[in-house]
Amino acid sequence: MRSIPLLVLLWITAVTADALERPSSDNAAVATALQSAPTSVVVIPINEAIDKANLFILRRALKQAISDQVDCVILDMDTPGGRLDVTLDMMEMLARFEGQTATYVNVDAISAGSFIAAATESIYFAPTGKMGASAVIQSGGAEVPETAAMKIESYLRANLRALTEDIPYRADVLRAMLDADFEFKIGDEVIKPAGELLTLTAKEAMQRYGEPPQALLASGIYESMDALLDARFGAGSYTVRYYEITYSESLAKWMNTFAPALMGIGLLFLFLEFKTPGFGLFGGLGIACIAIFFTSQYIAGLAGNEVILFFILGVLLVLLELFFFPGTLIAALSGLALIFGSLLWAMIDLWPNEGIDFNADLLFEPALNLLLALLMAIVGAVLLGRFFQGSLFERLLVLERVVGSTEPAAASTSPSRASLVGQLGHAVTDLYPSGRIELAGQRYEARSELGPIAHGAAVRVVSESDFGLVVVEAPAA
Repeated sequence: MRSIPLLVLLWITAVTADALERPSSDNAAVATALQSAPTSVVVIPINEAIDKANLFILRRALKQAISDQVDCVILDMDTPGGRLDVTLDMMEMLARFEGQTATYVNVDAISAGSFIAAATESIYFAPTGKMGASAVIQSGGAEVPETAAMKIESYLRANLRALTEDIPYRADVLRAMLDADFEFKIGDEVIKPAGELLTLTAKEAMQRYGEPPQALLASGIYESMDALLDARFGAGSYTVRYYEITYSESLAKWMNTFAPALMGIGLLFLFLEFKTPGFGLFGGLGIACIAIFFTSQYIAGLAGNEVILFFILGVLLVLLELFFFPGTLIAALSGLALIFGSLLWAMIDLWPNEGIDFNADLLFEPALNLLLALLMAIVGAVLLGRFFQGSLFERLLVLERVVGSTEPAAASTSPSRASLVGQLGHAVTDLYPSGRIELAGQRYEARSELGPIAHGAAVRVVSESDFGLVVVEAPAA
């Protein structure tokens, strides 16, 4: 009887092995479908001078390509060079993409462009394409001091060796483009003598050297991007999506520079809106500044739609605390955490399919920008509260006249706000949470300490602040 389980086990093993050796028709159909699926390609333009506009579109396009599991990314390049720091960031971004990468030199990949092209697996040329002349110079065109140039060139060469160690000739070609003192030879043939920088035409990049002969740099010469795609993947065997650099990338480059200011001004305006009755100019300006900030981060390839949702949720929780559950602090603190967390999150460079490693390099700049924004908002609020009391600006801020009344608001200095603490009066506007009250025939700006107070309700002054009086609803007499 004990032999029966053993026989059953042997039978299951034999059936499983037979199934593995002979795929079912369903498995074969799946394999055929996968083999026939068109190759997905994304073409990203790298045009004009290398600056943050190029970095933004590359980062956004690569993150989308990773999320969409794109097979191949091709850079459509025509650049005279540009900023070294941006170039290094772009090279690191390309290394994050696990699919195929290529560059189409159409027409120039000069200086910084040559480094970015070298960071891709394959380099193709237009018939008139040129690549090289990659010496490091300052932004104004002057030469970098010798010691600094040596350090920069050494770092660049190390990066390029790490990226191109499995590609014949490429590291030496890039060194010849970068270092005028380097003599580039293959066997006994001198490709570039010492004393000049290497710049290759399309035909020169296709020259073959060594045994067995291999092209010096290029993987092919094609009249157009379409011709390249047809040759590489087969006509009709690929899908392609073209990205374009638009005015928004250039605008985001400027807006991103002022991200702390946009945040700080937006938070200050929102604070002022909470201090004034109703919803008006300051609320609109605050929302506009925060919206511009989030838009700039999205265009820069940093923020997604989810951070905006978290910010809105944070604002709603703060309003919930003010209007419905005053004094509990739970909703307000949760809302503030979401607001500031979303602002920080919007500036962190996170990549799809990568674990989040919260280290100093990742968080330092976003955290610094957020602290600067908060400092700007706090200083602005203090200055407005202390130095604009009784001024035209304050009268405009708190509304010169109360709705339904022709009497002006009482001056903030007569009588003193501190002397009004404890007095009874009534609300002449709704307090949501700010509005106007009347005390002894004079009107003042006030804020409800606990929840909304309806128009006409009796109030008692419990304290004073830089922007007005703080009141609670008093029992009706």
